[in-house]
Parts: sequence; structure tokens; C-alpha cells
Amino acid sequence: MRQYFNFSWCLMLALAGFTYSAKAQDIRVEAKLDKTTIALGDQTRLHLIVHLPVNGQVDFPVLADTISSKVQIVEMGKTDTIADQNNPGVKTISRQYTITSFDAGLHMIPAYTFGSKSGNFNTAALPLEVLAVKVDTTKAIYDIKEPLAVSYSFMDWLRDNWKLVLFVALGILVVVGLIWYFIKKRRNKPAKVEAPKPIVPLHTIALDKLNALKSEKLWEQGQIKQYHSELTDIIREYLEKRYEINALEQTSEEIFAGLRHLDISEQNTNKLRQMLLLADLVKFAKATPLNTDNEQSMENAISFVMNTKAVVAPLTENKVQNKDNESV
Repeated sequence: MRQYFNFSWCLMLALAGFTYSAKAQDIRVEAKLDKTTIALGDQTRLHLIVHLPVNGQVDFPVLADTISSKVQIVEMGKTDTIADQNNPGVKTISRQYTITSFDAGLHMIPAYTFGSKSGNFNTAALPLEVLAVKVDTTKAIYDIKEPLAVSYSFMDWLRDNWKLVLFVALGILVVVGLIWYFIKKRRNKPAKVEAPKPIVPLHTIALDKLNALKSEKLWEQGQIKQYHSELTDIIREYLEKRYEINALEQTSEEIFAGLRHLDISEQNTNKLRQMLLLADLVKFAKATPLNTDNEQSMENAISFVMNTKAVVAPLTENKVQNKDNESV
């Protein structure tokens, strides 16, 4: 019985060892180079490959920026996983690295270790030969050539900047179009016609000024000279515009001489004479008239303007302009 138990235990250990060995044999790792010989500074790719069951897992070795002091890693590529078409239970995982070297000679890519639950698996070391650039020492050494001058025409610039040119041209067209639109709109806009303003008759203007002077009460305040000066200025301006004589620059006698042949009644002439002569005495002879004389001058001025006003119907500005054009 004891011999039978020892035989069974040995058989179980043998089967476990066989199973472990079979699983270990299912994992294979390898490393290979696209080119084992490169020129100085040239590049090649290093591939790390592992073949394992679909459900298996393995840890890739971690590579730094350099493989050795003579070989550098330029770029690490992506990891690819490919299923084996002939054996669906097996997959292949590969990772590639772009490497280079700037030291001539034979360099060794070391063996890399992959870790898994079944154990560690090592790749074989790979030789990488880096060839130096051959220099022909029999030829002379020349300086580096200067950059070649390349002609750059306007058409070349236009070809490179056609989008900018098109954008600027469209902007100019838009601005010109807007200006033209607003000018045309302004021209077509109907002109604003203002209602004609009625012309104020001469006698109305004179009477308004006389009433304003009367309300100031200048002679009541002792400003007699100013009162008579403003009074005669109003009447002289009225005479100048009413009868077209230079009354503002003439003396009183010259005014009477100019009005002698006009259709003015003697009564109105006497009123004008009283007013102008009294003003001359105040301004030049420093006379001091009575209060009744001051009042009489204002009444005569108002009465003269009322009696000599034009009887023609008032004209508007447009009618006056038309009349002037017809006379021209």
C-alpha cells in the first residue's frame, strides 16, 4: 500500500512538470533588425516579437532612450497584436523601435528578457554594423556652397497670396458699392420743400420798431438825445426802403428835397418835418424839448408811416424771386 502511494505521488509530479514545460514551450520570443548594416547616422528598425497563446500574457522589456552608449533609440513605435491564421489559439505581439548610431564599428544589440507567469524568456543578441562614410582624400576640400538665388516674380507672389488679394479686392468692391448706393439714394431723395415765408411789409417793420422804442421810455429817463436819434433812424430806414432814396446818409433838407416830387401830402410832409427838425435841434443844438414835443414826435412818426404805407398786397419770397427773374 505504501509503495502504491509513492508511485501515485511521483506520477502527479511528473504530469505537473510536463504541463509546465508544455506551457513554457508555447511562448516564444525573438528580436530582429530590418538591416544589420547601416551607414553612419542612418536608421533601422528593431522588432521585439513574442508568440504566445491567445489567453496568455507577457511583459515587454522596458527600453530607455539608448540601447547602449553607441546605439540610440530615435522613436518607439506602437505595439501590434496579430492572430495566427493557421493556429487560432496563438497570437503574435510585436513592438518596433527606430534606432541609429553615429559611431562606426560593430555594435551588439543586447538580449532582452520578457516576463510571464510561466517564467522569463530571453531574445538572442544581435550584431549591428555601422559603416563610416568613405572620404576620398585624393580630392581637394571645398567650402560649402552658398544658397542659390531663386527669382521670385510678381506672379509667384500672386500665386502664393491669391487668397489675400481676393479678400482685399472683395472688400474694395463692397466699399465702392456702398458708397455708390448711398450717393444714388441721396440723389433720388426728394428735396425738402419749405413753405414760402411771407414778406413782412415795410410799414409793419417800422411800426414794430417804433412801438419797441416807445416802450423803452428813453426820454422819460432823461435820454432825450438817444430817443430822438433812434426815432429818426427808424424813419430814415423806412424812407430809404419805401421811396428808394439814400435817407440814412442825407441831411434833413436833402431828404425833403428828394421827397418834393413824390406823392406825399403836405400834412404828412409837415409831420415828417417836425420830427426831423426837432431831432436835429436836440442832437446838434443840445435843445431840450418839452415832454409834449417828445410825445408829438412819436405820434407824427407813427402817423407818417401809417399814411404812406404801400397799398400793394404783400408778396411771398417765391413771388419776389420770380418777379426779379422776370425783370432780369
